[in-house]
Amino acid sequence: MIERRTAHLRGDRHPPDRYGKLMAVPPVSPTQLVPRQLPALADVPHALPYQGSKRRLAHAIVPLLPPDTARLVEPFAGSAAVSLAARHMRIGRAARLGDINEPLIELWREILGDPGALADEYQRMWLEQRDDPRAYFVAVRAAFNRDHSPRDLLYLLARCVKAAVRYNGDGDFNQGADHRRLGVRPNLMRDRLTRAGGVLAGSGVVVADYVDLLGDAGAGDVVYLDPPYQGVSAARDHRYVAGLPRNEFIAQLAVAVDRGTCFLVSYDGRSGDRLYGEPLPPELGLLHLQLWAGTSSQATLNGLAAVTVESLYVSPALVRRNGGTDAILRRLGGASPTARAAVTPVT
Repeated sequence: MIERRTAHLRGDRHPPDRYGKLMAVPPVSPTQLVPRQLPALADVPHALPYQGSKRRLAHAIVPLLPPDTARLVEPFAGSAAVSLAARHMRIGRAARLGDINEPLIELWREILGDPGALADEYQRMWLEQRDDPRAYFVAVRAAFNRDHSPRDLLYLLARCVKAAVRYNGDGDFNQGADHRRLGVRPNLMRDRLTRAGGVLAGSGVVVADYVDLLGDAGAGDVVYLDPPYQGVSAARDHRYVAGLPRNEFIAQLAVAVDRGTCFLVSYDGRSGDRLYGEPLPPELGLLHLQLWAGTSSQATLNGLAAVTVESLYVSPALVRRNGGTDAILRRLGGASPTARAAVTPVT
């Protein structure tokens, strides 16, 4: 059964005003790392093509999940790349996938519950489109915006430009089709859906705001938050159904720190000289790592060579659970030769 959590609609989500002062704290130099690649993650199944997927960063995130992790909770589920990687390595008894995007969560429910029927429907649509792929895509997009069918969403994800989800100001899916291709072939899609559903067997899905899922995390759980980049989610064409106010997000993280919640956050980053958002304030007490994620695919398409670096923040409770800052750096492969001064260790 799919859960729905709606506490945020009651107006009780705002923590005390004292957390609003965090924005005034100057930044602290993070530790830069080139994460060690994990061979065991080479064959992780991925059901959904999704721009912004953390497949590459899973190599740095999974080692920070303690062996006794009860559940990995992803409040911004997306492609669930980190949950898939963790469960593939048998970390945690289960995952909990959440998002306020109900069609996306319904799609995950079908992947976990009946991937074969979902694959059958995808195959039917893939074959039907061949007479006029452009018109078919437009028709399915209109149907999705009217009925919000998760099966239509799967087709749109497979066909849209760069697997980049875009919603307009009215909340309608408005990304165009990649006319160079027809999407993942049915046999390959069936394999991906079936394998991903098997890896996540026993996991739960929930339509919920991140505030609820972060607040519900138990002592043995680890929460991985991958919210939209600042400056992206608030634009007219954005990747998410709703934006994420920075001040409110920081305040909720402060509450989670005080509560002793174990969590990780992907938030800001850069590609070449282009920055994506401001770092989280150091007064939160998070361990700030800058992870080299390889060459930017978008820059490559534009004929440029730009390295992508993404920030990962580790909560004090999770740092302690991992044995301290030095233990985390050793686990990830150590600081890169070009690292700046290390962040103040969290103990």
